Amino acid sequence: MNIASFILPKADVSYVRDSMTLRQGLEKLYRCGYNAIPVIDVEDRYVGVISEGDFLWNILYYNQKPEDVSAKRLESTTVRSIMQGGKVRPVCIDTAMETLLEQAQTQNFVPVIDDRNVFIGIITRSEIIKYFAEKKRKTQ
Repeated sequence: MNIASFILPKADVSYVRDSMTLRQGLEKLYRCGYNAIPVIDVEDRYVGVISEGDFLWNILYYNQKPEDVSAKRLESTTVRSIMQGGKVRPVCIDTAMETLLEQAQTQNFVPVIDDRNVFIGIITRSEIIKYFAEKKRKTQ
């Protein structure tokens, strides 16, 4: 099944670049209001997902007390350097909805890439649930 109709395109998705500083990444995450967002590189390839927790644990690891957090530290570290790789696997356009459902059990969205690993958007957990609810309603 082609999942294209469920994709929220990259143009409508909040994301960060892997080269952004921790401060820039935190500001972007704060502005969009999500607890996790996709990370892409300069060539728009999917790198992973970064979450509030990734930022928090990194800041606390290097600054034993929250009052010790320095602007210099937040400006000298990149988003890529604190990411925990492989937590959120992307899918391709021809992925089965059942696979999306499995992934959506542990994350709020599923990143979608093309055959060159270029990030093209996300499918939200709510869209996946709506699909299966509608499918069930039609079979009753």
